[in-house]
Parts: sequence; C-alpha cells; structure tokens
Amino acid sequence: MRKNQLNALFLIACAAVSAGLSRGQDLSSFEKRVTVKILDNGLTVLVCERPEAPVFSFFTHVDVGADREFPGITGLAHMFEHMAFKGTDKIGSKDYASEKVALEKVEKAYAAYDEERRREVGRDEKKLAELEKVWKDAIAEADKYALKEEFGEIVERNGGEGLNAFTSSDETAYHYSFPSNRLELWAHLESERFLHPVMREFYKERDVVFEERRLRTDSQPVGRLLEQFLGAAFIAHPYGRPVVGWASDLQSFSATDAINFFSRYYVPSDMVVAIVGDVKASTVIPVAEEYFGRLPARPKPEPLRTVEPTQIAEREVVLREATQPWYIEGYHKPGARDRDDAVYDAVQDLMSNGRTSRLYRSLVRDKKIAAFSGGFNGFPGQKYPNLFVFFAVTTPGHTPDEIRDATRAEIERLKKEDITDEELKMIKTRAKADLIRRLGENQGLAFQMGATQALFGDWRELFRHVERIDKVTKADIRRVANQTFVASNRTVGVIESTQLAGSSGKEGK
Repeated sequence: MRKNQLNALFLIACAAVSAGLSRGQDLSSFEKRVTVKILDNGLTVLVCERPEAPVFSFFTHVDVGADREFPGITGLAHMFEHMAFKGTDKIGSKDYASEKVALEKVEKAYAAYDEERRREVGRDEKKLAELEKVWKDAIAEADKYALKEEFGEIVERNGGEGLNAFTSSDETAYHYSFPSNRLELWAHLESERFLHPVMREFYKERDVVFEERRLRTDSQPVGRLLEQFLGAAFIAHPYGRPVVGWASDLQSFSATDAINFFSRYYVPSDMVVAIVGDVKASTVIPVAEEYFGRLPARPKPEPLRTVEPTQIAEREVVLREATQPWYIEGYHKPGARDRDDAVYDAVQDLMSNGRTSRLYRSLVRDKKIAAFSGGFNGFPGQKYPNLFVFFAVTTPGHTPDEIRDATRAEIERLKKEDITDEELKMIKTRAKADLIRRLGENQGLAFQMGATQALFGDWRELFRHVERIDKVTKADIRRVANQTFVASNRTVGVIESTQLAGSSGKEGK
C-alpha cells in the first residue's frame, strides 16, 4: 500500500476515534464531572467522577523536586520520597515512644561521626572507628522497633494496586489505586505520611539510593553521558544536577536534613491531590477536609532565584567508552508556561513521533545510520526554561559524526522550508488522539489532571494545550526553529566507542 494511502487511513482512524470518544472526553464533558476544592490550609483537592468500575486512583503531587536542593543535600528530594513509604508514628512501629528516643540517639551519634569523618585536618582514625560503631549500634537498637513494609502491606491487604512514587527535577508524586469502599482508609494513610513522617531506617535506605545511583548512573555509559551532558548544558540552574544526587552527598546527608527539607517544602499550598474513579465529590471533599485538612498550613517557599544565564557558546561533552556510540544535542528553550510550548510540542511530533517522523525516515529508514532516533521537548523538566533534545544511537559501523550531520541537516531543513500541509494536519490529529489515549484510564487521568493543576493552576490547560497545538502554523514552526536551534545555544553529548576506534586502528581523539 502506498504511503499516502497509509497516511489517509491513519487520519481516518484518528478522526473516528476522536469523533467516537470526544463527546465523553472533551472539556465540557469533564467540567461537569470535575470538582476542585482548595482547603483552608491551601491544599488543592481535585475530584473527577468516573463511575465505570468500583475503583479509584489518586495522584498526590508535591511541587518540589531536585530543583530545591543545593550542594550538600543533592538527592534529598528523592530520598524523602523513599522515606514516605516507611510509615508514621502509628504505622510501622512496635513501640513508637521507645523508637522515637532510639532514633534521636541515632541522629546524635551520626552527627558526631560525620563531623569527625569530614575533618580534613587532624582526623583521628581510631576515634572515627569508635564513633562509627556507636552510630551503627544505635541504628541496630532503633531497628528493633520497626515493622518493615507495614504501610505497603496495609495497602495491599485492602485491595490497593500500583503503590509507587517518583521524583523528578520539578516534582515529587505518589500514587496507587484502591477499591471505592476504601476511600476513608486511603485519606487516612495518605495524609498520615505527610502529617507524621518518621525517618525510620533512614541510613539503610540511603545505602539503597546510593546503590541505585551506582547501577543506573555510575555503571551505565548512557547514565554517565546524560549526567555530564546536563552538567554542561546548565551551569547555574539546578537542572544541571542529578535527581538521584551526587555520590558524596548520598554518603553525607542525614535524617535531620530530610525532615528539615520536608518541613520547608511539603507545605499544603504546594500540594495537589487528584482523585479519579467511582467516587462522588460530595463524599470525597468532606473526607479530604477531615484528613488532609489536618496538615498544618505553612508559608509557601519563595520562588527559585537562580535563572540559567543565556548560553553564548556551543558546549560539548565526549565520553570514550567500550560500548555502542550515542549522540545527543540539546538547545535551551522556555518552560511549559511559555506561549510557544505548543509549537515545540508540534516540532517534537514532526521530528520524532513514530515511523513517519523526519528523523526516523532519514536516519533509520533511509540512511540506516541509527538504530533509533528521536527528539523531545522539556528535558529534564518543564517548570523552568529547559532543553529541546535530539538523540540517536548508531548502527554498527557508523559514527556519532554521521548522526550529527544527518540530524543537523533535518534541523536546517526545518529552519529553511515550511513543513507540508499533510505533516501539519498529522501533527494536529495526533495531538487530539494522544490526549484521548492519556485520558483512557483512571491512573493516567489522575496524573495528567493533577500535574496540570499544579503547573498551571487549572486542570483545563490539559485540553487548552491541544487547542493551542491546533492553532500552530507553518510560520510558527520555522520561527521557533530559527530562534532556538542555533550553534551558540547548543550543547552536545557524545559516546565514542573505543571498540570501534581499536578495530580501525585509530586512537581516541
């Protein structure tokens, strides 16, 4: 079947999906089913009634990620996410009164040990070993009171599924699903872990996070590349630091640091709780007020002060590894609240969405120099000015230089030539179809609505963004491409294969 016939069938199918679902999935339909309530303490509750099955999903969004860390506590936002599963003063302890005293002794012992450990001049190794033993003995004593994984076991026993969380450069989020008749239990559990968090088994979990960093970053060539790439692209803004944290910080920060971080940034006015499923707003709101309303109101943190300075020269990071070559290049651009964000999403779709995308057709299908390629808007986060990134992995026998040249040829084409009518229509049709897919299940919808409410202050922006993509013109795409994809605004990251260099008899540069 010819390509134009395939494209026509794709458009017809998307139109059919849109026509069949839009009546129940459009903005006006959702407005009838969504209730937003801001509690007296500032916390936002969003309820979407969807009585299709006797279950509901939730998404708790906290407006803090690695963006609020500083040298010495990098990785702490992610660390606290882990601790939020350790329970509370009522969950996870055999005897909290005794455990509290034991945990205080752990912190006192750790402070003494860490002070001696970090002493650069005159450190007493014998004293250090003694202090370490006192600290570890204190940990062993505190561990006697811990009921491991009790929080998760309660969720599982009551039919909960998908218990998980994540931390990014911008946000921290918690989510799972429950039967509808467990609404009050959910409200109790979810509010308790932010009302009475306990830094139980903190240093053991810190070791877990350190191992996570070792496995995902230090032991992975691509992980090392991305860390170096972001560090080169952002010289001032926190986006240049790893979410998992620097290794030295993961061996230094304390449970006291974590509770201070929580107290400063886990404020109700920076929290959105979205609930989607077989629930009634008239029931959820009073329950939320009873439980989440207990969280004490605290001052909202001041906005981040640091703004990434304008990049004035191309930057490059080259890693030489015994692995497959990689290529990535990124360009600074505004954050998600900028009026041109829809244009960048259109460029992302055009360049990297599926087998009809320009990068796939050029690098993978035609030139066969890449195993896969793509590009995406909003890396590593969306809240602040970020990067538009292009990337590819070479096929055997090909080099990052070939990827670079082919990618930039496509970028120059984007800057000099208008895209076709068919391409523009496909972009807009896919945007509508993608929205419908994202709204297809409770968990995905809770995530989309909660994150959008947090970022824009209005969940309706989820639909308005698609409307803005529908208004994108060919001229908009050329304008944005020409103002963004320029050499002085570019950061490049490359993995050069030492295996390839060895086989060809060449030395690394």
